[in-house]
Amino acid sequence: MSYDSESPTPPRRRLRGNLVIVTAALAPAALAGWLVWQAMGGSGGHDDKPPKVLPLPSAPAARPSGNGGARPPAATATATPSPSASASAATQSARPTGPLAGRVVVIDPGHNPSNFQHTAEINRQVDIGTNKKECDTTGTDTGDGYTEAAFTLDVSHRLRALLEKQGATVTYTQDADRPFGPCVDERAAIGNRARADAVVSVHADGSAQGNHGFHVILPALVNAGKANTAPIVGPSRELGVRIAGKFVHATGMPPSNYVGDGTGLDLRKDLGGLNLSTVPKVFIECGNMRDSGDAALLTSADWRQRAAQGIADGIGDFLRK
Repeated sequence: MSYDSESPTPPRRRLRGNLVIVTAALAPAALAGWLVWQAMGGSGGHDDKPPKVLPLPSAPAARPSGNGGARPPAATATATPSPSASASAATQSARPTGPLAGRVVVIDPGHNPSNFQHTAEINRQVDIGTNKKECDTTGTDTGDGYTEAAFTLDVSHRLRALLEKQGATVTYTQDADRPFGPCVDERAAIGNRARADAVVSVHADGSAQGNHGFHVILPALVNAGKANTAPIVGPSRELGVRIAGKFVHATGMPPSNYVGDGTGLDLRKDLGGLNLSTVPKVFIECGNMRDSGDAALLTSADWRQRAAQGIADGIGDFLRK
């Protein structure tokens, strides 16, 4: 669930507000056609093949000695590489290869499983540029108690494996390895410090029963205080559109029927994780945990794998452009 629409303890109530309409370039009819084209595999991104990696040459064989051509003992038949050569070979063999080699992706799993134990800390106000908001929130859950924090970590682990298989360097903002948070401003700072090529914040929504489908949140134009999203609005929109198209294809989940006017896209200027980012970043609300139909999907390990695949495909499509 997005940060500004959550309360400190689950389940949350979604704050009602005016939805920001996506710009003309992403008008519903145009995007709907694009999504169908993407679902048919129109980007061609999956046809990219990893570059071939030539094997390292073996060390040259030792020359026979000059005493009548007698062979040296078997143990000395091959020259021993120097320590520096061995280290160089190890470095080259460990270097990632694949279509995303050299690319840096930061995955931001929404919330933290232990946030509910640290309400004072996560309620602390932080500057998000436009105003101040809570450091973090607890997230939502399904009617059966499956938490958003557990969901986001599971999808993020699957997503990391898929991206690393393609050679990307992937880091998390958190992996349940800290007592709470991080705060939304620190989440943005982690992606900025990494100079990430793409950052995706993984969430699930907590709206009312009957509200279903996914949506991708894009940064709106903000220039206030510490926030200036002008450099990232364009590339973030492209990242979000590509993820939306691939997510439909991989999961069969329709765009939200309550956010984004059927496009699956929503512009926001009240999220610190977007406002303070200096690199392309989006949020994805993978579905509504409080809707029984969506919850049945979100609690399925098979569907979570498909969700991770859709996000990975969208990121890869964006990075290979």
